[in-house]
Amino acid sequence: MLVINRPTEMQAFSKAQRAAGKIIGFVPTMGYFHEGHLTLMRQARARADLVVVSLFVNPTQFAPTEDLSKYPRDFDRDCRMAESAGVSVMFFPTPEDMYPDGYQTTVSLGEIPKVLCGVNRPPHFAGVATVCAKLFNIVLPHFAVFGEKDYQQLLVIQQTVADLNMDLEIVPGPLVREPDGLAMSSRNVYLQPEERKQATVLNRSLRHAEQMLRQGIHETTKILDEVTALIRREPLAQIDYIELRALPRLAAAAARPRGRHLLALAVKFGKTRLIDNTVLDFKGTT
Repeated sequence: MLVINRPTEMQAFSKAQRAAGKIIGFVPTMGYFHEGHLTLMRQARARADLVVVSLFVNPTQFAPTEDLSKYPRDFDRDCRMAESAGVSVMFFPTPEDMYPDGYQTTVSLGEIPKVLCGVNRPPHFAGVATVCAKLFNIVLPHFAVFGEKDYQQLLVIQQTVADLNMDLEIVPGPLVREPDGLAMSSRNVYLQPEERKQATVLNRSLRHAEQMLRQGIHETTKILDEVTALIRREPLAQIDYIELRALPRLAAAAARPRGRHLLALAVKFGKTRLIDNTVLDFKGTT
């Protein structure tokens, strides 16, 4: 696996590969890989001639209250894992490479980032959209894979690519879970044993909502109330939000929804904030 640090070198490499007729798949990451990341890499490898993975802990998507320096990092481990998943190139730039002196341009976003995670993390999605726009211009992929674990981020990137007429496809990748149902996340390493145990309530609450829908319960209030009650049974759970939002624009759900909706959760256990979601299809309900 080739490691490239400089944006100009990465861009030149990709231009040469495209000129040779190669299909480039791309998986942007902040590193500290787990099986969820590897699943996205394998998904990209299955439809590309070569896969580029970026490893860049992007400072512009962290709020002042979030400790960028404590984000988990292990470059050598990540390289071994990426290579095992069939990755051809690791793009590993520095913050100075990505945001040199005099850098001024950012991506301005519309409505999708103003709800859910965007309420308490105002700069986050603008930072994500900006760095992804840069990465797309540097890596020049034919498609990029984004996991559905951060469904709001996926929607933001899809909207950004469409609005700016970027010449690539955004491919959704599956949310991958631990054997006990906890959504895989690099932040899971921060959880203390009891926090880790109680955090499995997030998946259980989502499965309960799915069961309610199958039983014919279609009222937004009932679904949210029961999900909230389940999570509150765990004493360490501190709820940030539990919301049902219409896809794809994340508008507030009606009292009796129609169509596909995102049931999204953000809950803290100790100092660790976890997100999770499921898509509920209210097709045919009245």
